[in-house]
Amino acid sequence: MQHLQAAVSRARREGLKIAIAGKRHSQGGHAFYKGALILDMTGFNKILNLDKERKVITVQSGATWEQIQDYLNPYGLAVKVMQASNIFTVGGSLSVNAHGRDPNLGSMIQTVQSFRLMKPDGDVIQVSRSENREIFPLILGGYGLFGIILDVDLEFTGNDVYEKTTVALNYKDYPKFFEENVRNHPEVGLHYARPSIADRDYLRSMTVSSFRRTDKRPEGIFVLKKERGIRRNRYLMSLSRKTKWGKNARWYLQELFADRPGSRSIECRNNAMRPEVRFLEYDSKTDTDILQEYFVPVRNFAAFLDGFRSITREEAVNLLSITVRYARADAESFLSYAREDSFAFVIYVNIKRSEDGVKTAQRWTQKLVDLALANSGSYYLPYQLYPTQKQIRLAYPMLDEFFARKKKWDPEELFVNGFYMHYRR
Repeated sequence: MQHLQAAVSRARREGLKIAIAGKRHSQGGHAFYKGALILDMTGFNKILNLDKERKVITVQSGATWEQIQDYLNPYGLAVKVMQASNIFTVGGSLSVNAHGRDPNLGSMIQTVQSFRLMKPDGDVIQVSRSENREIFPLILGGYGLFGIILDVDLEFTGNDVYEKTTVALNYKDYPKFFEENVRNHPEVGLHYARPSIADRDYLRSMTVSSFRRTDKRPEGIFVLKKERGIRRNRYLMSLSRKTKWGKNARWYLQELFADRPGSRSIECRNNAMRPEVRFLEYDSKTDTDILQEYFVPVRNFAAFLDGFRSITREEAVNLLSITVRYARADAESFLSYAREDSFAFVIYVNIKRSEDGVKTAQRWTQKLVDLALANSGSYYLPYQLYPTQKQIRLAYPMLDEFFARKKKWDPEELFVNGFYMHYRR
C-alpha cells in the first residue's frame, strides 16, 4: 500500500493526474488519460482472508476472478456475480458494477459488504453501507474517479452443480418462456440466450440455456476445466468476421455443439462461470472487435430486438454475436444502468479501424442508443465514447450530479480518465 500512497503524494506534489488501470479492457479511455500517472493495479492481487462461516472473502483489488475461482474451488465455494469472463480484476469489475448470468442476483454491488478506499489526500477509509455510506454507491460503478479501491469483502456462495438444458425459441416467445421458467425460479442458477446471427433467421430464432441445480455428481465434476479448441475457434471466428457464409457456419456449429437444442450436460458453477473466451483475442491493423451492451426493460424485449435487427441490417453492422442476460433492477448504485428489471443485450461487433470505419460505428451506435432510449432503456458505460452528450444524459439523468459529487470529493480532480474528461461539462 505504501507505493500507492507514494504515487498519490507524487501526483499531488508534481501536479499530475492519476488514472487507475486493471486489465484495461474498457474501451472508452476509462483506464487512461494523456499525461496522467497510470496506476497498474494487477500486481496488487493477494487473497487476504476467507471466512467460510460468514461466506465472505477478502481480496486485493488487483486480483482476478480466475484467481478467486481457483482459490475457492477446493472449498466447494464459488463466486456470486462476475462478468462472463474471469480474466478481469475485482477492482475493475467493481468500478463498472458488473453483472453476471445468475438471474437471482443483481449487479456486483449486491455482493459487496465493504472495502477500503485510498482518498485523493492519501488517507485510507473503510466504506460500507454503514461507514462512509454516502460514498458507497458512488464508488461501485464509479469508474475509478473517487479514489483507489485497495481491498474488498465479497460475499460468495456454494459451488452448486447444474444440469444445463437448451431449447430453441422464436424471439417473440422468449419473454413468456423467461417468466414461466426462469424468473423467480431459484433453482435456476445461471441463464442466458443467444439470438441467431445466421442470415436465414437473423435475430429471430434463439437458443436459450438454463442451468438448474441437480443432485447428480458425475466423476470429476468439480475439476476446473481449461479452455480447449482455441485455434479451431479462432479460425471459425475469422471466417465469421469476413463472410455471411462464415457466420452461417459458426451459428450452425454453435447449435450443433455448444448450445444444441434438446441437449443436456452437467457442470459445476465454477466451470459454468468460466466460459471459453481466449479464442476471441484478435489483433489486426485494419479492423478490430468491440463490445457494447444495451439494457431494455423486460416488457420491451421484442420491440428492441425488432429495431436492432432493422438498424444493423440497414447499417450493414458486422455482428459477430449477441447474448441476452437478465439484469435485475439496481436501486443502490448511483450510476445504475438497470433502473427496472431488464434484459441486457451484449453485442460483439467487428469494425474497421479507418476514420470512415470509426465514423460509421459511431453513427449506428447512436442509432442503437436512441433505440434503447425509445424503449425506456439505457446502455453500458465501459465502452466507446460514441454516444453524444445529450444521449448519455438521457440514459443517465443523474450524470451531472455524479460529476458534481466527484468534484466535491476530489476538488483538484486528481483521479481522472478519458471517459470523465470527455463527458464532464
